[in-house]
Amino acid sequence: MSDKPDQPEVPQAQDSPSSVSAALDILIDEHEEEVSENGQAVRRQGIYLLPNLFTTGALFAGFYAVIAAMRGDFESAPIAILAALVLDGLDGRIARLTNTQSKFGAEYDSLADMVSFGVAPALVMFSFALGDLGKFGWSAAFIYVACAALRLARFNTQVDTADNNFFTGLASPSAACIVVSAVWVCNDLGLTGMALSLELKVVLAVLTAVIGLLMMANFPYYSFKGIDLHGRVPFVVMIAVVLVFGLVTLDPPLILLLGFLGYALSGPVMLLLKKK
Repeated sequence: MSDKPDQPEVPQAQDSPSSVSAALDILIDEHEEEVSENGQAVRRQGIYLLPNLFTTGALFAGFYAVIAAMRGDFESAPIAILAALVLDGLDGRIARLTNTQSKFGAEYDSLADMVSFGVAPALVMFSFALGDLGKFGWSAAFIYVACAALRLARFNTQVDTADNNFFTGLASPSAACIVVSAVWVCNDLGLTGMALSLELKVVLAVLTAVIGLLMMANFPYYSFKGIDLHGRVPFVVMIAVVLVFGLVTLDPPLILLLGFLGYALSGPVMLLLKKK
């Protein structure tokens, strides 16, 4: 036996949350941005979680639409873009309701919109019909993508001076829904693959390019941002909402396509009425 007294065991040091956070900071820098509080500019670290979760959901829906189109699932792809439309509308409203707007959120939302409403619809349409048209097909798809990028860039630079009640040019979510709704209608009617005629492919290519150009046109489009969701409305409004839902359930692809096409035409009509 040893003459040395028993030494107490020294507990092994465990990683504390602060040490783990410090290790992560080495790999990923903490986001820091300047915000205005009580009229003074201060710098804050971190990002708001809730609105960015909805933005991430919209981004995922757009990415899933591309994957579905690559697999030939031209029913899930349009539905995914429509889901991205809903999520994109929610993130901004939730940010305003919870007072969690930020520069990071605005930039993240714009990049997600470019994927979900710029690249994804063009790739869905290209996989569905434009791939067989050669240069004409991919040129139409590129026109749409380029116009979506220009539309978002113009919107970001004019967001502080533009009228919140109107958009200048067709909004990219509405443009995307027109493109994918056209795909959904054709797929629902069985007009896919060999059943899709050359004439119809050309029509879809022209539609894609024209919708892209409408995003850059100086047509005014009502933004629906002035709708007060907190105030009271006449009871007949609720009846109208029920009728709209009932109408959509009759033939979702066709009704949605006609609805978004009507919204796309409202810009030129509004401009003509304004000039008169």
